[in-house]
Formats: sequence, structure tokens, C-alpha cells
Amino acid sequence: MIGKGTTTMKTTTIILSLLAACALLAGCSKPGEPATHDAQANAKPASGKKMCAEHHLPEDECGICHPELAAKLKPGEGSKVRLPSADSAALVGVETAPAAVGTISEGVECYAEIAFNQNKLAQIVAPVGGIIQEVTTDLGVQVAEKQTVAKLWSATIADAVSKAVLSHQTLDRERKLRAERVTSEKDLQEAEAAHRSACQQVRTLGFAEEQIEAMVHHPLETVFMEVRAPFAGEIVERTAVRGAQIEAGKPLFTLADRSTMWAMLNIPESALARVRVGQTVELRVDSVPGQTFTGKLTWIGAEVDERSRMARARAEVPNPDGLLRAKMFAQARILVRSAAGAVVVPSAAIYALGGKPFVFVKLADDLFEARAVSMGIKFDGRLEVLAGLKPQEIVVVNHGFAIKSQWLSSRMGAGCAD
Repeated sequence: MIGKGTTTMKTTTIILSLLAACALLAGCSKPGEPATHDAQANAKPASGKKMCAEHHLPEDECGICHPELAAKLKPGEGSKVRLPSADSAALVGVETAPAAVGTISEGVECYAEIAFNQNKLAQIVAPVGGIIQEVTTDLGVQVAEKQTVAKLWSATIADAVSKAVLSHQTLDRERKLRAERVTSEKDLQEAEAAHRSACQQVRTLGFAEEQIEAMVHHPLETVFMEVRAPFAGEIVERTAVRGAQIEAGKPLFTLADRSTMWAMLNIPESALARVRVGQTVELRVDSVPGQTFTGKLTWIGAEVDERSRMARARAEVPNPDGLLRAKMFAQARILVRSAAGAVVVPSAAIYALGGKPFVFVKLADDLFEARAVSMGIKFDGRLEVLAGLKPQEIVVVNHGFAIKSQWLSSRMGAGCAD
């Protein structure tokens, strides 16, 4: 069904082109008939130039009389095409627009995969072996820095807390005895050292000074270790289950700050010479149509894959709305050159003849100039015109095939030249 529809569409386009050409040719004056362009007929011919009686143009400028001149035209030069009447272009649906001035960028196209920013990704692990007593967060939850995400009970913790409490009690007793001159200064110093060592061990397990002080005053209370988030972010993985016995170092959660993401690019070897760290990267993903994400190239790999002939690279991309997610595929474009103040036209305004690009510039309602141009950057349906066209000149942007057909009419045996 798709093939049949495509064939029908192509056939329809060809028929429309032929009808448009016929509509234009039908208005041409026959030899011996009076010309319909009164204004041009009354105009004096340029000195020393042979005039085309039918199209009221110098023959060396008439593209219908001499279409072979097109192959010799340089950018900025052109040949003119006279239509049968002032409303001929409107009848066949020719659309025009002024050449715009804008910015257009040249880019290297490649594919990318979205990944978490590894500088803002962390695994929250169990500092000691023990039993999970409580889980206070879940997948997808945004947590703050230092927020408690789970609580553990551990024999290691209980032993460390007991030593801290005991050393504190011993230190208090030694201080009282020293004040009464019952014990020696050496005994007091040893008690102080033992207490500092015990408290340091508890601090290593993540307990703050106020928690240690509370343990000393409430020695019979069960102490749990609070596992905390190292920075603000989103819980993207969870293995913690209440009541589970875990070993030291086992991951409980994975925490990611998704405010920025990485785009891992695959750059063709042939394009590496044009790519530099710091260049802007534009990303488009299928799941967010119509939106472009912009980031910066931060790293280019030192080697090329021997099979794919691609080099790995990385771009850092802001993701304030959280629309980008890890493992997404994206189409990337690395901007390697930008042209500001360029003359820009739609891609549909460019027509090829003899391997050269042309635009049709409107000079009057019934008069167009097929002008040779040189092209620069092409992107997103727009083209940069390097030479041959000035800003705000009116060019044909749609249905120009009718004018091209008129231009080539003499090649098809319908011209006026002998």
C-alpha cells in the first residue's frame, strides 16, 4: 500500500508540473500575433543589443531564447524568464518570499545515548554489617542532602557505643578521683585517651557529637545507625528491604542528581578534525518531539573503535525539567561553525540546472531571473547563500517548477528562438 501511494503521489506531481508548464506556454504569443506586453513593447531596446520580440528582452538575457547560457553563469549572474501574463505565476500557485538574514550553524551529525552524570551519581552503601530496621525513602523520591534514607542495627555499632559510654563513665570517675587527689595524673590522661579513641570510632560510623552525648546519658537505649544521602537528588535504584541482614559495603540505594545529564556520543572518524571540546551540542529525542536540548562537549575519546570507526565523546546537558532519562537514544548535532548575518533561504527555493544551484528572483509580476548562487551551510530546511543573492530580494520558495518549465521550454521545442 505504501509503494502504491508513493507512486500515485509522484505521478500526481509530474502531471501538475506538465499542466503548469502547459498553462504558461498556452499564454505565449504565436509568431505573427501582436505581443501582449504593451509596456515592454513600447520600451526602447538597449543600444547595440538584439531584442527578443516575443519576450521583450535582450536576447542575451532571455533564458527562454538561450537556456544554454545557464551553464556559463557565475554566482550573481542570471538569465531572465518572461511569463505570458502578470497573473500567470499566481495561477499556477507560485509562492515568493524575501531572502532573510539570520544565523545558521554547520554541524556534525551523530547518535548519542543519554546517561547519568557520573559526577553526580552515588551508591549509598551499608557502612557496617547489620539488620535494616527501617527504610525511609523509595524509588523516584527526591531527597535532601544528609537526609536519612534507612536505619540499621549492628552488633558492631552496639559494641562501639558501649565502649564510648564506658570510657565516658571511666573518665568521669577518674576526674573526680583526681580532684580528690586519690589517683595520679597518668591515670587521668589514660582515661582521656581511651575516651577519645572510643568516641572517634563512633564518629567513624557516622554518629555526630550530639548523638554521642545522648548515648552517654541514655546508655540503655538501642542505638540505630542512620544511613544518609551524600547530596540532594533522586533515588533511582533501591535494594534495601526492612528486616534484611546485610554485609558492610552492600549497596542500599543509587542516588542521582538529574539536573544535568551526560550524552555519550559516537563521532565518525572522518569528522574528528572539526570537533573540539567546548563546542555546543544540540540533542533531539523522539519522546520529546519539537524540543532541542543544548549542552557542551566536555570530552573526546583518545581512540577510535576498530570496528565502527567511531570515537566516543561526552556532552553535559542541562535537564531542569527532568525530561531526559538515562538510556534514551538521541540524535546529536555538534556545532562546528556558525554564520551570523547570513543570507538564508528555504531549501525549496534552490533549483538545480546543469549541476549548478539557482534561485528564481522576482523582478516583476511576469518577470523572473534565474540567478546562479553558491551555497554554504544547510540545516533544518534552510540554506545559506554565500554569493549571488542580496538580503530582502524576493525569491520563489514554492511551486517554482512552473517557472523552471517555462525557462526550459525551448529545450522541449516550445521556444521562440530560431
